[in-house]
Amino acid sequence: MTLTLARGPSLTEQAAAHIRSRIVHGTFQCGEPLSELALAQELGVSKTPVREALLELKRQGLVEIHPQRGTFVFEMSSGQVVQLAETRSILELAALRLAIDRNRDALRRRWAELVADMDVAMANGNTEDYRVLDGVFHQTIFDLAENQFLSETFAVIAFRIQALRNRLSLNPALNEKSLGEHKRLLELVTKGDTEKVEELLAWHIEWTRSCYIELLEMPAADNRATRNNERRLKAGKR
Repeated sequence: MTLTLARGPSLTEQAAAHIRSRIVHGTFQCGEPLSELALAQELGVSKTPVREALLELKRQGLVEIHPQRGTFVFEMSSGQVVQLAETRSILELAALRLAIDRNRDALRRRWAELVADMDVAMANGNTEDYRVLDGVFHQTIFDLAENQFLSETFAVIAFRIQALRNRLSLNPALNEKSLGEHKRLLELVTKGDTEKVEELLAWHIEWTRSCYIELLEMPAADNRATRNNERRLKAGKR
């Protein structure tokens, strides 16, 4: 299937958005090689906007470009995952304090809507919708913190966080636990228990970090089986 992008000054942005979406949603797996030629043919453009798009995605930390070897979807070591979680925790807890202080009622209402939608997604077995809603749940904290620079700083790591989140969301047990924690966060915000909301959010980020490190440290054969299962699920096969 060939996709034809609209001609115009934003071909690079369009190509970057398409490739970014496929990385974040797990169509392109961590460490997977990316071909400029294949992407250009798929998008119906020359290699130039694709090359520029990949450079932009490199700046966002989503691809790695190695001279003489090629371009690959980003990979992270256990140490890097720890650092990412540390950074996320610092930023998200700061944003949570501001959001509660400035827009607690709005946060409660928006979280209530999202949790209801997450319940529906889980009931329907729709992991793709669930993980998107999970990302929106956390992004809402930054939106309601009303701090432009905090949001811009988080944006630097947000795509990588969502890509890692998507890897974990294929595990039904992890999704159930995740949903329960989101419901508890909503309950605590509704009660106005700011201290416990912060404690639970910090624990939630730490738990996610631990889960992904376990996935990284999975034996190679098991990891390949997991990736093959992901591809079958995305293809609608069981």
